[in-house]
Amino acid sequence: MANTLPPVDLSGVGEQVLQLATGLRERGHEVEVLGRGGLGARGSKRSFPIRIVLPALRRIDAFAPDVVQTHESDGGFLASAIRRRRRRPLLVAMLQVSYIEERRAVRPLSWNGEVLGRPGANERRFRLFKAPLQIALGRRSAKAADLVLAPSAVTALELERDYRARQVAVVPNACGGWPVVPQPIAELEEAMERPYLFVGRLRIRKGVEVLLAALARLRGAGRTPALWVIGEGEHREALGEAARRLGVANQVRFLGRRSAGEVRWAQERCRALVVPSIYEGMPLVILEAMAAGRPVIASRVSGIPEVVMDGETGWLVAPENPPELADALEQALDSPAEERRRGAAGQRRVEREYGPVRVAELWENAIATAYPGGGHR
Repeated sequence: MANTLPPVDLSGVGEQVLQLATGLRERGHEVEVLGRGGLGARGSKRSFPIRIVLPALRRIDAFAPDVVQTHESDGGFLASAIRRRRRRPLLVAMLQVSYIEERRAVRPLSWNGEVLGRPGANERRFRLFKAPLQIALGRRSAKAADLVLAPSAVTALELERDYRARQVAVVPNACGGWPVVPQPIAELEEAMERPYLFVGRLRIRKGVEVLLAALARLRGAGRTPALWVIGEGEHREALGEAARRLGVANQVRFLGRRSAGEVRWAQERCRALVVPSIYEGMPLVILEAMAAGRPVIASRVSGIPEVVMDGETGWLVAPENPPELADALEQALDSPAEERRRGAAGQRRVEREYGPVRVAELWENAIATAYPGGGHR
């Protein structure tokens, strides 16, 4: 069960629901996915946590699953409703982040006393109004669930601390359940440069201002690599202003929302994916870039170091540190052979550790370890 599912919504949560479902089916399980529309909830994303309850309960009665898994805080009311039933399936809640930590990440970005970026009005409203609701729903999910799943060990610890989750296991995100055909971005098809690439929702915690400040440091040293930014969000206008203020606007292309095929094309063309976040769970875009054979330059935060091996599959840097990030960018710029070596190592790591079938096996192990008897209760 998930509020956002491709292709209608481009979201990491929805992508992971489908990737895991693919792996479980390949391992012989019967899987049904509910979202908005069809047999699922009617209405908007905002009303989904309430509207999914009755349709999901009807499908549980008809389908009689051994396990029901909710994804993210949107499953809070449904989890409580399932918990109250006398006879019910095992209830699993997959929580990608702690919204307490995400709320803390809505703050100014700064380096050495200089403010690099500030949250906008929408982000401040998120901190004041939406985040408390998501925290309450997340805690409800964790309390009702028999087992909570987290995408990284760091996130698991956050959920134990912030949501008081009792039984928590780590099941990482998956990548590669189906082929994605690269689709050229028309306005960039003739571009000759190999850019750095950022992909994600444009919000303060993604740290894009830190990346722009790092580019400005390289520009001061006579280096002017290009940056492609794929994504949209409440912080878009502020990032355009920051690029102009830092003197790197002519190096940066803001490309907006793009299809999966266009993202894959950009990943294959880029020098490296850059993830300068100050908070994350386990970003799917990292796995996608590694699957495309590209190295990753990322902040050493949250679950990222569990995926990106510094010196092996990419570069890890301190968050909110433009000089350190600029140094990593320059290393990738100056050493194409090292860039290729780390990209190839990352590709092998994704194939070995993060394919849907492998992740489905880890999911099975988590269920069996927590509840060796299995079956209905």
